[in-house]
Amino acid sequence: MSERARSGHDQTMSESNGHGASGTKHLYRRRDGRLVAGVCAGVAAYFGIDVTLVRLGFAIFTIFWGLGALLYLIAWAVIPEEGEKASIVENLINKQR
Repeated sequence: MSERARSGHDQTMSESNGHGASGTKHLYRRRDGRLVAGVCAGVAAYFGIDVTLVRLGFAIFTIFWGLGALLYLIAWAVIPEEGEKASIVENLINKQR
């Protein structure tokens, strides 16, 4: 019996955040695939779904409940940009200390 069959899963598959690092996933605003601030591209990469579905979700929340734009702005402020360690809000808080 092969190692793959004994372990119950494919050992070649590993959880990755799309940046070549395996293990813990991190949510970042992506630079590639962005239209405005990279929030939708980052959320889509984090959850492993198509970015169009995330954009559609934000559009629906904006059209029907007016929350999509507000959620997008909040996400833009609290999710760090790819390559950065802190978000915009964290930088403002740390700057005031």
